[in-house]
Amino acid sequence: MTRLFLLPLLLALGWLLFLLWWRIPLRQGLKGFCWIIGLGGGLALLLSLMMWLTR
Repeated sequence: MTRLFLLPLLLALGWLLFLLWWRIPLRQGLKGFCWIIGLGGGLALLLSLMMWLTR
């Protein structure tokens, strides 16, 4: 379960590789990074809350 915290990092790396592969400027792909960080942070917060509640 603790490996799920690495998911946003892997998604951001995949998004970066996608942008570089298709030669899309990073500035144009910034919205994707914001979504990845936001959803990853929300997932981390939810999992932390679940672990704290079930302790």
